[in-house]
Amino acid sequence: MRDHPFVRLFEARLREFVREPEIVFWVFCFPVLLAVGLGLAFRNQPQEEIALAVVERAGAEELAAALPKERGFVTKRLDEEAAGLALRLGHVALVVVPGDPPEYRFDPTRPDSLIARAKIDDALQRAAGRVDPLQPAERLVTEPGARYIDFLIPGLLGMNIMSGGLWGVGFALVEMRQRKLLKRLLATPMKKRHFLGAMLASRMVLVFLEMLLLLSFGWLVFDLVVRGAVWQVLALSLLGAAAFAGLGLLVASRAQKIETVSGLMNLVMMPMFVLSGVFFSASRFPDAMQPVVQALPLTALNDALRAVVLEGADLTSQLPRIAILAGWGLVSFVIALRLFRWN
Repeated sequence: MRDHPFVRLFEARLREFVREPEIVFWVFCFPVLLAVGLGLAFRNQPQEEIALAVVERAGAEELAAALPKERGFVTKRLDEEAAGLALRLGHVALVVVPGDPPEYRFDPTRPDSLIARAKIDDALQRAAGRVDPLQPAERLVTEPGARYIDFLIPGLLGMNIMSGGLWGVGFALVEMRQRKLLKRLLATPMKKRHFLGAMLASRMVLVFLEMLLLLSFGWLVFDLVVRGAVWQVLALSLLGAAAFAGLGLLVASRAQKIETVSGLMNLVMMPMFVLSGVFFSASRFPDAMQPVVQALPLTALNDALRAVVLEGADLTSQLPRIAILAGWGLVSFVIALRLFRWN
């Protein structure tokens, strides 16, 4: 069995991977560094302060006193020209002009200005004697599972599976074709399915290591909680690896140059980077686009991974997404077998 063409090719692919340190970096280190950077950038932070300007005129002192720093307001008392300049340059979110009633000046296209308007108005209304008929209780929720990093890590895993499947398989094939290695392999007692199957299998082994690394890092550094079974996350990862490796085979089945396959892979990957919910939810796109978005393999993989990791869903509830992934992988691999050229 050790001399079987599939086994020999499988071993060769793994050895080739280990001997390329730059590939090891992009496969294992880059997703972790990306998780660190985005996790720190979007970590849970204390309540943000609201910068505002109060125009220096009669009543300014009373208005500034009603907006204390303890409640998150950073108040500057400026003349009208300086206050307008500060608003235009983004140094403050809103300008309050004292009067009866006071006037708010802000940019309605800026989300921070809209939030500032609501909070400042609430503070001034209370200072003027308003009493709310209801006093609801508040409970701040910051537990694992509700944070951006929890949403992000399954998306990074899906993105890495896609990139590795396309670049790790497609790029390697075209490079071997350029170096005339495929012609040499053609002269050996090996069938096309052995060669392409070994490319797929080696990719799936690496995905197992990628998944363990990223989830373990998320657990150790960001207290990520995997609510579903780890073996189900692994099963989805392997299915995703097979689907994207099949796409990689298809993209590289006829390409003769590195430049050609690079362009084709970017053409395939860029829509999924944007539409498939790696860094934000795919539901943000209009309803008219949702049939296309939901049919993409990376959308199916990301949504299924998040359902298992964050919600504790089982695989039976993800059968439609599993079917999408399996369909992309099977169709791509079958077409790649027919189109594949050794030279």
